[in-house]
Amino acid sequence: MVEITIRKRQREEEIQPQKKFFRKTRKGRVIKVLRERYLRDDIGCGVRLCPICASPPFTGQSPSLPVQGTPHPSFPAGHHLLPDTNALLHQIDLFEHPSFQSSLILLQTVMDEVRHRSLPLYNRVRNLVRNADEWVKGGAWVFWNEFREETAVGRKEGESANDMNDRAIRTAAAWYASHIGLAHAASSPAPTVLLLTDDTASRQLASALSIPALSVRAYVAGLPNANELGDVLAAPGRVEDKEATERRAIYDEYLPAGTLDAGVAGGKLYEGRFNPNQYNYLEGFINSAALVRPILVIGRRDLNRAVAGDLVVVELYPESEWKAPGDEVVDQDLTLAADDADDSDGEEGGEAEHRLAAQEERDARDVGKRNPLEKHPTGRVVGIRKRNWRAYICHLDPSTLSSSATTSQSQQVVFATPVSPNLPRIRLRTRQAPQLVHQKIVVSIDKWDVDSRYPEGHFVRALGQVGSKEAEQESLLLEWEVPYRAFGRAILDCLPKEGDAWVVPPKTEDSIVWRDREDLREMIICSIDPPGCQDIDDALHARRLPNGNIEAGVHIADVSHFVLPDNAMDTEAAARGTTVYLVDKRIDMLPSLLGTNLCSLRAHVERLAFSVIWELTPEAKIINVRFTKSVIASKAAFTYKEAQTRKDNLALTDPVSESIRLLNALAKKLRAARMAAGALNLASPEVRIQMESPESSDPVDVEQKEQLETNSLVEEFMLLANISVAAKIQETFPQTAVLRRHQPPPASNFELLEDVLLKRKGMKLDISSSGALANSLDTCVIADEPDFNILVRIMATRCMRPAEYFCAGSVSRETFGHYGLASPIYTHFTSPIRRFADVLVHRQLAAAINYTPLHASLHSRQHMERILNGVNRRHRMAQNASRASLEFFVAVALKGRAEREGAPAREKAFIIRAFRNGVAVFVSKLGLEGLVTFKREINFDPELYSVKVPSATGEVTLSVFDEVDVEISIEKDVNTQRGRVIE
Repeated sequence: MVEITIRKRQREEEIQPQKKFFRKTRKGRVIKVLRERYLRDDIGCGVRLCPICASPPFTGQSPSLPVQGTPHPSFPAGHHLLPDTNALLHQIDLFEHPSFQSSLILLQTVMDEVRHRSLPLYNRVRNLVRNADEWVKGGAWVFWNEFREETAVGRKEGESANDMNDRAIRTAAAWYASHIGLAHAASSPAPTVLLLTDDTASRQLASALSIPALSVRAYVAGLPNANELGDVLAAPGRVEDKEATERRAIYDEYLPAGTLDAGVAGGKLYEGRFNPNQYNYLEGFINSAALVRPILVIGRRDLNRAVAGDLVVVELYPESEWKAPGDEVVDQDLTLAADDADDSDGEEGGEAEHRLAAQEERDARDVGKRNPLEKHPTGRVVGIRKRNWRAYICHLDPSTLSSSATTSQSQQVVFATPVSPNLPRIRLRTRQAPQLVHQKIVVSIDKWDVDSRYPEGHFVRALGQVGSKEAEQESLLLEWEVPYRAFGRAILDCLPKEGDAWVVPPKTEDSIVWRDREDLREMIICSIDPPGCQDIDDALHARRLPNGNIEAGVHIADVSHFVLPDNAMDTEAAARGTTVYLVDKRIDMLPSLLGTNLCSLRAHVERLAFSVIWELTPEAKIINVRFTKSVIASKAAFTYKEAQTRKDNLALTDPVSESIRLLNALAKKLRAARMAAGALNLASPEVRIQMESPESSDPVDVEQKEQLETNSLVEEFMLLANISVAAKIQETFPQTAVLRRHQPPPASNFELLEDVLLKRKGMKLDISSSGALANSLDTCVIADEPDFNILVRIMATRCMRPAEYFCAGSVSRETFGHYGLASPIYTHFTSPIRRFADVLVHRQLAAAINYTPLHASLHSRQHMERILNGVNRRHRMAQNASRASLEFFVAVALKGRAEREGAPAREKAFIIRAFRNGVAVFVSKLGLEGLVTFKREINFDPELYSVKVPSATGEVTLSVFDEVDVEISIEKDVNTQRGRVIE
């Protein structure tokens, strides 16, 4: 029998073993949550070969801290770093830096605080710990101090939560020093455990307890590579010295959090994400769910330090002061070119900006008077709920380097210009400025004070030379926060041990793999994909039945067989959310062993699948549908063009060709039925980059993608599968089913497009329903301009709300519908190799057909909402990264074409917007949008959306929707390194 010892503390030493708090549910109920805490004495310190600690209690965890810590000039016996919460939050770039070599002790208290204050930073810290062997030379260890008997602390009477956490950190630091001292008592001198904190009071309290403590800057200053690591440190907090208080405030202070909460709850203030105007950096918009139209904010003072993506709170002006967006292009780089990076006021640039802001306000009033339809609710930013600050890709502006310091290693203040023109320039201090000119660099924002025209930040690292493919590709991945590091060991350990040698086992009664699977290996199944596709998610079949009906099937890779819930690979796939497709490479959601091999439905290879099989009438009406796990062996893997050739060549009568023809006939009828129900045929620019050779990543030219019947064939059956699966999982799991919706757009989104079409082309747009919109888009045709209809559809697409994943129980049933597809319910099931939402849907469908029980986490609506919010964000970021990659390669291809032909590229383009000082054009062949500004005087007619430009033969009128010839050259600004489309 196991002996159990119960030890009691003295009452005055007792630590509260329970955490009690109240939580409000979505339905308004208040529930009490009680959490028990059990203290232990076997939680290891994390030091390798520690003679005192027992084996770590957590499976897969092994001590990673070196016995003597890491060297430091001030600590000859070595040291371990124990950062507090603010040190970890503000200096994460330091701890991630390749040259940082100190061993880290991360307390549970600190990790919990970081998670509460910034989930993205918490995930970065987790990655730091997970990959400590690779990233942190001295190792990193998470110590569960709140569950170790000697380090757990209770809250004292009158003590704040922050003070209790600070005391817990000091208690853990003292225990570590004592523990490591005992471990080294009979051997070498013990390394120092150093508390790292920028809080002066905390350092004083630590000193009183004989706990060594330093500020981050003081610690880094003592390192041999202090110059290199010093640049990575976050800018110090604001110091209220005499000079600072004498500087005039440029912005208003933000309202207190309590005031913001009360104002939003009472309907006096409005909350939403800040989106800068891409044509005018002195304007921005906030979409609030409480208002039909976006809130317009004009001028630096009213923008009040908001940065793209920030969650802001806005106070509206009286309706009599509402304005309309300005009709002039305002370029930040040109306006603020005279600003001095070392002058926070920037008087010269400030005066120019002040004049522009005043003109902007006058323009806004004038536009609003001329066209009341363009008026927006107008307000000012009074608070920031949540900053969207992240690592930004920038270039150093060489014009801000002092002429005497172009080769100096002394610290200087310079401007870093983000590659995105929607972001403000960032002031930073660095000793490496001369070496960083003409480099792409990563910069983080640290603060933006009320008396500074620019945010302050710090240099993180250099990516490489501007224009080099490697630096450009890495920069766009970082800019759009695409996870691109190699998969770690814990993730790879989740793969089948057989590796490439894994095969579907022989069919036997006791085989777990074959349990409840249909054997469809003899079925005539084929796949149709783009050229070069390696991650083949889907395959199809169709055959005639004896009763005259048709059986059609969609077979999807059974990824959920390999990616099990709640393991390292599942967690990583959820974090990545989606595979990201760039022009010359792919950033996979899953390891390549699965994505391009074991899950990919290759031809003539047995593979596990999840099948949706319908019985359809010859008119494509569904008789019934069934869902089953299966084993298939695809008979062919076609490209769209190869499948089209098979379909068109009537001399081919083999079963595969006949199956394609049958599928195509059904697809046409399915599409016709969708269109009759009101589905939209929208458009987006589709271009393809021609490479020098299949092995090369050097672009040669750009061409439009060819759309074939077989593209539509695959699309129709994927849509049908997604709709069928959505209905099944929603019926079975009405609270947690993973669905996808596309909400109807507000009528105000189309007002400008309606007005332009009517005035310029005499065409009316009916937006009363999706069907009415589809019909009116079909009538927007000009006989001798075939690209005009495509342009109108692209512009209509931009008026739409984005589609999104959601949890069925989180919204009302009436809002489930997909507006663009005219379907009452929809999900994503057909691409689990590249979309994590599809993996979740596979798990739910498997449970719905009683193949396997649903994992506990998928029963939690809160958990599902959290996962889907992350997936939605990753999906948006992946789209932006793909678009940026395409734009970069288009630019490289155009530059190469110009060099070969000795002249800039010349293409047809449509004018899509007119301004007081320029026009925006869209080149459909290249999928490229550019701005053409005029330096000479022009006559602008805002009523007719046109400008009159003087020429040698008189005035030329340019209007929205006019087709024009443009010469395109890619030219970089010397200082900002931004590319521009030059007319």
